[in-house]
Amino acid sequence: MADLQHDLVIIGAGPGGYVAAIRAGQLGLNVCVIEKDAALGGTCLQRGCIPTKALLHTADLLQHAREGAKVGVVCGEVTLDLKAAHDHKRRVVTKSSKGVEFLFRKNKVTWLQGTGRVLKPGLVEVTKADGAKVTVECKHLILATGSRCGELPHIVPDGERILNSDHILELAEVPPRLAVLGAGAVGMEFASIFARFGSQVTVIELLDRVLPIEDADVSAEVAKSFRKQGIALHTGTRVEEVKVDGQVVRCRGVNGKGEAVEVEADRLLVAVGRVAVFKGIGLESTRVQIERGRIVVDEYCRTHESGIYAIGDLIGTPWLAHVASMEGVIAVEHIAGLTPRPIDLRRIPSCTYCNPEVGSIGLTAEQAKEKGYDVKVGTFPFSAIAKSSILGESVGFVKIVADSKYDEILGVHIVGPHATELLAEAEAALAGELTVEELIHTIHAHPTLHEAIHEAAEAVHGAAIHI
Repeated sequence: MADLQHDLVIIGAGPGGYVAAIRAGQLGLNVCVIEKDAALGGTCLQRGCIPTKALLHTADLLQHAREGAKVGVVCGEVTLDLKAAHDHKRRVVTKSSKGVEFLFRKNKVTWLQGTGRVLKPGLVEVTKADGAKVTVECKHLILATGSRCGELPHIVPDGERILNSDHILELAEVPPRLAVLGAGAVGMEFASIFARFGSQVTVIELLDRVLPIEDADVSAEVAKSFRKQGIALHTGTRVEEVKVDGQVVRCRGVNGKGEAVEVEADRLLVAVGRVAVFKGIGLESTRVQIERGRIVVDEYCRTHESGIYAIGDLIGTPWLAHVASMEGVIAVEHIAGLTPRPIDLRRIPSCTYCNPEVGSIGLTAEQAKEKGYDVKVGTFPFSAIAKSSILGESVGFVKIVADSKYDEILGVHIVGPHATELLAEAEAALAGELTVEELIHTIHAHPTLHEAIHEAAEAVHGAAIHI
């Protein structure tokens, strides 16, 4: 007989697990969440999305204060108080985590701190921090254990000179020179933070451009802006050796032309992706299948084991917090006997919060052509938008990809001021399967940054007004 019995057990309380738990409580399920950390929220809240964006906000304010004299705000000497920045970051994290705790209580969600392991389908063992063990019987189980920082065999973070994204969030001082290995969202965001904090930053990327999953024009615009900010970029470069020599990290590699590339830094950030957390959760006692490092699920997040679901960074969908949250809702609603709508993988928003920001959804022009669409594209620069001039942020553009035959909007790609917020309009447009003409006939308030979206839509039809 198990120590506890519940309708649903969820292992992991990140943005997938905790959202699933709250939705389950709303639907009247008796739910228990098992979380190894002492606070709720998972990597996203405790060590990822939220603390990183708090530091990015500090970097933004620092930059605005330094440039304030251009618009008549003279601040005198502007300096960074890194301790205060960390204090702000921790307050934000604590407030959000406590908010999840409150929602658990409100929705009668039981929370057990400890590590969960599946003994067999329907039975989970929890090992608490003090070593005590309890067993929990359940009708359904959702696996939401997330992911950890990835490593390379020849470059192992030590937490001192070679860092991962967890380590760098707690640096007590700004390194004079920072090398960043990996130009995905994580690497580019930390490069943007520390360049404005005062580090001399060098980014090294194996592929031929930064932010390689984004539209090529977007990547080029970000690279141009980074270089203008004094950030060195080495794309198409393979790092073959990293040595720590006292307080110096020496990186040696070769670029696509066969030329040697050598970078010296005080710290090296390894931002080469993440790895799903499977070890120790007991999958060997189930029929759950893993292919290429991902748990195999159907459109409702069901695994091959009856009653067991998997969500978030454990499965093959994009590893994004908002995707994990939606998957948690879909899984729970399916468990509750409802008919949830599966995720449309063509319409998942992607955001990078560096400076300039990047927000995108849907297909790039190249992807649309590969799928057989007759593509038309409209692009409009923020430099022609009055609100951008007011803000002093004129870098970037809005690019809309559409289908010539039916005028349907297939993708929207934004680089520039507040791109991650502006993307919401594009998300709604794609969800509603809007045409470019419908977007053109939507009146956009003036003066706003959103006008760039309107003008880009007009540009698809060759009728942009302000350029």
